[in-house]
Amino acid sequence: MASRFMLCSFKTCPWVQRAAIVLRQKQVPYDITYIEQDKDKRPDWFLAISPHSKVPVLQIDGKDALFESNAIAEYLDETVAPRLHPEDPIARAHNRSWTDYVSTFAGAVSSTMYADSEEELVARAAKITGPFGKLEDVLAKRGNAGPYFNGPKLSLVDAAYAPFLQRYTFGDRLRPLGIIEKYPHLAAWRDALLAAPAVKASTVPNIEAEWQENLIVRRRWLAKFVARGAPGAAAAG
Repeated sequence: MASRFMLCSFKTCPWVQRAAIVLRQKQVPYDITYIEQDKDKRPDWFLAISPHSKVPVLQIDGKDALFESNAIAEYLDETVAPRLHPEDPIARAHNRSWTDYVSTFAGAVSSTMYADSEEELVARAAKITGPFGKLEDVLAKRGNAGPYFNGPKLSLVDAAYAPFLQRYTFGDRLRPLGIIEKYPHLAAWRDALLAAPAVKASTVPNIEAEWQENLIVRRRWLAKFVARGAPGAAAAG
């Protein structure tokens, strides 16, 4: 009998989206429960299964619970076909190395989007070029292979980076940074990921509007560019 999966999430959490992409790519049914982002409003049942009180958490058959997005993705890849990791051990280790690097990549993107002033945003955006350049180099080494990290098949590396490339794109639409255009392989990878059915199905339908609302609630500088009620404010990437 197939396991029953339930993801615990915030509506805009990119780390939960990573797990959701894996589930969608494997065409595995799952439920999702959204909890309050406010730390003081997180329910006791959630705190009991999340040691650091963060999402994602994947509940399995209503009893076992896994936390940390990388552990969840690896578990799903080991237990549910088809495998998204490469079969070759060296290629698989290479992929795992780049999934580990996603925290550096994500930190550069997220800190920029949540800047508190234009000066801070510009300074933080300048640091994006480091991680972007490293990804550009490794993507360029694929040659004509693509459109995903390993070639024609979406992998765990793709699932890890897609949410943060999506959020970079959301922010770039509000206040164009002119950065990703300098990295053609990365830009093409971003476009392929955002068009992938598993990525499109991995969030709430109005994810961009929800992300923009989060900027407003957290009083971030980019919120000043959100036009409430405008068609672009509700567009999904």
